[in-house]
Amino acid sequence: MTAQPAPAQPPDESPLLEVRDLKKHFPIHSGLLSRVSGNVYAVDGVSFRIGRGETLGLVGESGCGKSTVGRTLLRLLEPTDGKILIRGHDITHLGPAELLHYRRQMQMIYQDPYASLNPRMSAGDIVGEPLIIHQVGDARERRERVARMFERVGLRPELMSSYPHEFSGGQRQRIGIARALALNPELIIGDEPVSALDVSIQAQIINLLIDLQDELGLSYLFVAHDLAVVEHISHRVAVMYLGRIVEMTDKTSLFETPLHPYTEALLSAVPIPKARAKGRKRVILKGDVPSPINPPPGCHFHARCPYAMARCRVEAPALREILPGHVASCHLHDAGVRFPLAQSAAAA
Repeated sequence: MTAQPAPAQPPDESPLLEVRDLKKHFPIHSGLLSRVSGNVYAVDGVSFRIGRGETLGLVGESGCGKSTVGRTLLRLLEPTDGKILIRGHDITHLGPAELLHYRRQMQMIYQDPYASLNPRMSAGDIVGEPLIIHQVGDARERRERVARMFERVGLRPELMSSYPHEFSGGQRQRIGIARALALNPELIIGDEPVSALDVSIQAQIINLLIDLQDELGLSYLFVAHDLAVVEHISHRVAVMYLGRIVEMTDKTSLFETPLHPYTEALLSAVPIPKARAKGRKRVILKGDVPSPINPPPGCHFHARCPYAMARCRVEAPALREILPGHVASCHLHDAGVRFPLAQSAAAA
């Protein structure tokens, strides 16, 4: 990928978004009376902050709860427990009328750039729809604003009358980005916004997101499973496993010194040139991700962790600061084990 690097210095760290012990459980209904027989623990106690102008990358395997976190933050899904604060204001339980003001400040870029666009609406109408919903300007002002949005994301205003099927995948994602920007939001949640695109187009979209962040001071929650993309665009990275964050720090520390066995396994799976792979130990995880309906007791990762101890099977490790600004949830740190584990094993 030849995209330009993300800003070297993190911007204002005062929290625009603060999430405290967020949970989202989906009830399972069964039987003739459709009674609740269990829950899917999609998000099970997640906490983090995003500063103004900052990008937090959220990574993990499919099914770990990344997208559910993003949708719950926007109140597209109602949280089961926890708090969501925007600039210190709790929006967790606001009604539709009160929430409308905050919806202008938070927007989403979806994964599929075709399914997220209405095929019966022109591109200009799609980008202008949020302006109509929030009663911004008159028809002429909205059209001028939509034209400016098209130019800002690299599309010609003449294409406003075209329909989604007339655009390429990269162009459709640019329309989705323009729609997200229409109301001048402060926070954008990207739900794997480049995973459905070709690699060359991914670089263009990432460049666009970085430029828009620099220009508008946007904050991003960037949900992805591609670690190379996350490393490129993020200031900090949070690693999720089975509904919980297991590690979080700045991107340099995470990629150079992972402090959780799951993070180490993810990083060891990233393809690198053969010349640089000498001495690198590949961490192979056994088994499948446990079901979020019946997660294992103790540490959720212990059933697949090659370093699991007896304590891991009964006691859930707390997410705590191991190094300055670097938090992880792993009992191995209490046992004095050196990290990264694979590098220590290779050196031995």
